[in-house]
Amino acid sequence: MIFDTHCHLNDEKLLSRVDEVIEDAKQIGVDKFLVIGWDKESSLCAIKLAEQYEGVYAAIGFHPENIFDVQDGDFEETMKYINHPKVVAVGEIGLDYYWEKDPIKRELQKEWFIKQIEFANEHHKPISVHNRDAFQDCLSILKAHKPLYGGVMHCYSGSVESLKDVIGLGMYIGLGGPVTFKNAKTPKEVAEVVPLDKLVFETDAPYLPPHPLRGTVNEPKNLGWIIDEVTRLKGLSKKRIMDVAYSNSLKLFDIK
Repeated sequence: MIFDTHCHLNDEKLLSRVDEVIEDAKQIGVDKFLVIGWDKESSLCAIKLAEQYEGVYAAIGFHPENIFDVQDGDFEETMKYINHPKVVAVGEIGLDYYWEKDPIKRELQKEWFIKQIEFANEHHKPISVHNRDAFQDCLSILKAHKPLYGGVMHCYSGSVESLKDVIGLGMYIGLGGPVTFKNAKTPKEVAEVVPLDKLVFETDAPYLPPHPLRGTVNEPKNLGWIIDEVTRLKGLSKKRIMDVAYSNSLKLFDIK
């Protein structure tokens, strides 16, 4: 069994054929999906999908690049569903300096990141963290505002040396398509050394398809490529890696 801990079945690239996408994923053993929101509409869509499909769960929240479009009441209207039985996390939240160069807007991203961590803590939920070109600021905020119920460093982009700090905060390491890229030196090094009990798998579908599918629309069915590469890098049995990662995912998101 496989758990895709970060996918966007609520993205228009997948939503129009979501039945097929889920069924194709099940054919390779994916039986659980965490659909991640990035704003009000996508979060509410994630909940709707979770209600509609067995094995589908939702994370709700505001991506750092979407906070600038938030209207009055959007946060409250979205997060009132935090205790919905299939809402298992707050996300995706964090910092993105790749797209945002304005220091004032970066400060606003930090404020929203802290706000959503504290909201997750208040409601006993883990978080899904987006970080792009902002690792040190992201880590500093997580240290100052510790996620009390853990979370995932989605598409982990930090160094091997930083793993200890991140894991010490109760965070799991999400590995996806980049670990399969031929020139991805750091993700491969991370995959080799990350403790098995802190590993979860993700696709970020429809984004970041694994090699050799780059340039296509990514889907949860492609998790097999990611698992095969991590299996090769860690030198452990595929079954052991799959079993532990699945157990980690259930534990983190408190799914029975």
